[in-house]
Amino acid sequence: MSIPSGRYMALLIAAFVFLLSLWMGLKGEDGWWLAVPSGALVLVGMADLLQTRHALRRNYPIMAHFRYFFESIRPEIRQYFLEDDTDAKPFSRNQRSIVYQRAKVETDKRPFGTQLDLYQAGYEWINHSIRPADNAGHDFRIEIGNHPDCPRAQPYLASVFNISAMSFGALSANAILALNAGAKAGGFMHDTGEGSISRYHREHGGDLVWEIGSGYFGCRNDDGSFSEERFVANAASAQVKMIEVKLSQGAKPGQGGILPGAKVTIEIAAARGVPPGRDCLSPARHSAFSTPVGLLNFVERLRTLSSGKPTGFKLAIGHPWEFFAIVKAMLETGITPDFIVVDGGEGGTGAAPVEFSDHVGTPLQEALLLVHNTLVGAGLRERIKIGASGKIVTAFDVARTIALGADWCNSARGFMFALGCVQSQNCHTDRCPTGVATQDAQRQKALDVPDKSQRVAHFHQNTMKALSELIAAAGLTHPSQLKPHHIVRRVSPNQVKLASALLPYLTPGELLDPAQLHRLPPVFGLYWPVAQAGSFQPLPEAPVKPHRLHAATASDSMQ
Repeated sequence: MSIPSGRYMALLIAAFVFLLSLWMGLKGEDGWWLAVPSGALVLVGMADLLQTRHALRRNYPIMAHFRYFFESIRPEIRQYFLEDDTDAKPFSRNQRSIVYQRAKVETDKRPFGTQLDLYQAGYEWINHSIRPADNAGHDFRIEIGNHPDCPRAQPYLASVFNISAMSFGALSANAILALNAGAKAGGFMHDTGEGSISRYHREHGGDLVWEIGSGYFGCRNDDGSFSEERFVANAASAQVKMIEVKLSQGAKPGQGGILPGAKVTIEIAAARGVPPGRDCLSPARHSAFSTPVGLLNFVERLRTLSSGKPTGFKLAIGHPWEFFAIVKAMLETGITPDFIVVDGGEGGTGAAPVEFSDHVGTPLQEALLLVHNTLVGAGLRERIKIGASGKIVTAFDVARTIALGADWCNSARGFMFALGCVQSQNCHTDRCPTGVATQDAQRQKALDVPDKSQRVAHFHQNTMKALSELIAAAGLTHPSQLKPHHIVRRVSPNQVKLASALLPYLTPGELLDPAQLHRLPPVFGLYWPVAQAGSFQPLPEAPVKPHRLHAATASDSMQ
């Protein structure tokens, strides 16, 4: 029988060294100590040969482990040695660096010009003015919740850049403490995520947006249904500035979740109102409502129970007719949310199936346009503020998003970078190397709350300063003055277009005139007529002739 020495070479060498070192030891020579490492390798090799789960280890004993080792450090090798500064997967080194620099109050200036290819399709810029405006400061705010139908309204003056939804449980206690302390110092809002309000959210007193998901954490009965009594108890806190009903999130829309009982600690259980040590379920859909009208009634109910605090909902756009149905319900009932947060498909999460991360959920540009245009076309845009989230970290990201239709922006991973996140992408393993996304008590000790809270505040402050310089260069004094015509996009090596010409925008009330539908972007002609306020399901047939839609394209269909 021939021995395939190539495949077994490492094991044969280890065995030879082991025997040789034993012989040297018997003779009293110095090489005896080699018996320890070589013997260990022989044991590893024999274990590889005898196990049956991994064919690679059986065919290449010992050597297969080198493959596993290099595979395990591949992300680090790529990030530190091979990655280009502009490779954005998911965030480029330049994007991460600008957050680190602004958080640490280090110089964020770059020498020798841009590294971007200005002639590559997709490159964007903001047009400057020959007469720049005076810099009017950087504390940019917008009022949310001054609802005319709610006499006890408590409007909130929000920053245009805030911390997006991240729950205690997904993030460590120290991360939540640092984020909220930073929000308090910087005067901006901190979204709790659907994990509700923990004691770590309360400790520093920063402004909170209380996100309520399908699990109704913090406001649930023992059977998982919504509890008015528990909602009122939490919503009464002066720290809670707004109430946000989570319908879906961009990173994994249409999917619920489960936190295994082993991870439901006493602290997490206390925040969520669930038994410790038992599986914690977030259903894929809400039980408090099942129709568009029901959703709006629930929003109105929460606004009343919270004594008029701004109340709205967050969603990732999926079927267009479902959002149209919600807007038709607004027209039918007269109930409007104070705000809508649009979460783009490029958003992040601690853990999601790759199919959901890669192929479910409308990207932010198309989602934001759909929401903005629908509200404008229905004559409701002035009553409802729009927030937007999805890979927003720089002042230009904020400016571009506001120009396309948002009133304010949220960022999750941007503020994680400010905490020290290095994009190791180990959020789902509980082995976050910087203590940000872990419940490991030892790992999160590495995150120093006083230091990192200052970095959170500085990142926000310096991003707002950059935004003020950007809009002043464009001849403006407030981000709300940004419009689509301020943003320019290259569509080919020799052609550029203003966003106002490249992307369709509706005029107020256009959707209310059936005679105009055939002139609007195809998505409205197709799905507005079949949307119904009483159901998320469309009517069986669209009263729109197919030939009117022949110009629809992949990009047109969502605009």
